Amino acid sequence: MTRREKIMACYQHTCLMFEDNIAINNQSIRERSGLNKNQSAAASRIIADTMAEKLIKPANEDSISKKFSTYVPFYA
Repeated sequence: MTRREKIMACYQHTCLMFEDNIAINNQSIRERSGLNKNQSAAASRIIADTMAEKLIKPANEDSISKKFSTYVPFYA
């Protein structure tokens, strides 16, 4: 997939999960993208790119921990 397609897939995944009252995280992006546990950096990059496009935002803006961060769509 292209970078843009990965961003859009992440955004769509976030929107669908948000409808079920679930915030996404690195693990859910890995599962959605078919990445293994050792590829968490790739999932983090997809999340960072999607945040840079302002399509998703942290579910808890006060959270300092990156490891346990969760994300919701920009409109939440």
